[in-house]
Amino acid sequence: MKRMIIALVAVLFAANIASAQNYMVVNSETVFKSLKEYNSALEQIETLSAEYQAKVDAKFQEVEKLYNNYMQQRASLSEGVRQQYEQNILKKEAEATEYQESLFGTDGELMKQRMSLIQPIQKRVFDAIESVSQQYGYDLVIDIAANPTVLYYSSKVDFTERIIEALK
Repeated sequence: MKRMIIALVAVLFAANIASAQNYMVVNSETVFKSLKEYNSALEQIETLSAEYQAKVDAKFQEVEKLYNNYMQQRASLSEGVRQQYEQNILKKEAEATEYQESLFGTDGELMKQRMSLIQPIQKRVFDAIESVSQQYGYDLVIDIAANPTVLYYSSKVDFTERIIEALK
């Protein structure tokens, strides 16, 4: 009798857990790509990145030019002048690296621009996902764009198009 009660409680507990799993699936990549302002922001970031890269390349080309000139003249220079050239080249290289970091680093200008352009769009998308999930009573949202281990999901739980519609 005691075993039967424990088994019944276990079955009821398992049924309760199974019914509590209320989730929806969203492909955030599809949602973001459907937004014109997101695509425009990406284009602006790419343009800015290309401009910054050209400036960085120019600085490193200057360092390379100094180095090549030094190597050509090295044999005819005194030890003191050689050291001065080498220090100058190392200083210019450090400046170029520092400049590159100021543009492309984690706290660089490109990251700041990315944050200012993309973050408001992300907030809007995440707010729409939250709103739709609350509207339909879902407790968990799975992003299939970022999770390559999802092997199967039913189209009944894919709310990507509803999110896109909610953003329009």
